[in-house]
Amino acid sequence: MTRALILGGTGDANRLAALCARAGIDAIYSYAGRTKIPLPHALPTRIGGFGGPEGLADFIRSERITHVMDATHPFAAEMSRNAVAACAATSTPLIALERAPWTRTADDNWIEVADEAAAVAALPDAPARVFLAIGRQHLAPFAPKPQHAYTLRFVDAPDGSLPLPNTEVIVSRGPFTLQSDRELMRSRSITWLVSRNAGGDGARAKIDAARELRIPVIMIARPALPERPRVEQAEDALAWLGHDARLGA
Repeated sequence: MTRALILGGTGDANRLAALCARAGIDAIYSYAGRTKIPLPHALPTRIGGFGGPEGLADFIRSERITHVMDATHPFAAEMSRNAVAACAATSTPLIALERAPWTRTADDNWIEVADEAAAVAALPDAPARVFLAIGRQHLAPFAPKPQHAYTLRFVDAPDGSLPLPNTEVIVSRGPFTLQSDRELMRSRSITWLVSRNAGGDGARAKIDAARELRIPVIMIARPALPERPRVEQAEDALAWLGHDARLGA
């Protein structure tokens, strides 16, 4: 009998949870709890970490999990590595629901970097207006360049002060449109965009807007992860469980 664990926290994970609920699959949805008001779904939910790969392995055993579906953010590298290790330790099948990364076109002006530290180094020394679209957990590396005016966009309003002195915070949840992101960049005279290569459609509009406005993009590459089976669509993850999302069975 199938009992699935969805490691979530993304729009793709929410769609997978909805499909599992509609198909009547016995599943648990788990997310880290970094978003204060997550999107609702119909599955039983747990919030918080597991305590490393050993804690996740213990959870898999205690809850009699038969399949693990890693639908975390592409940059949630620690959780994904823990899932690989825990599933190996418990002989539990694992699949990743992982959207494809964005790829540059001939019209894009990208500076591709390996991590946040390299992104900071790639920003100019002269004051600039930067759309820093990387999430509130990753701002501290940019503190050495306080001369820039940073526009930040978060799902939740930040708690307490931010490590950057000159910021404008926009609280908004995607998906975003090309028109709205183009207007955001124009109205704030953005001259640089810093983004992580999350892929997918929900946050792509800022990349397309930067291309139209000829704004350079500092694109942070995804972290390296262990090899594991992966699919790009929630329906394919459901099929991996032996259910056809089109039939609802």
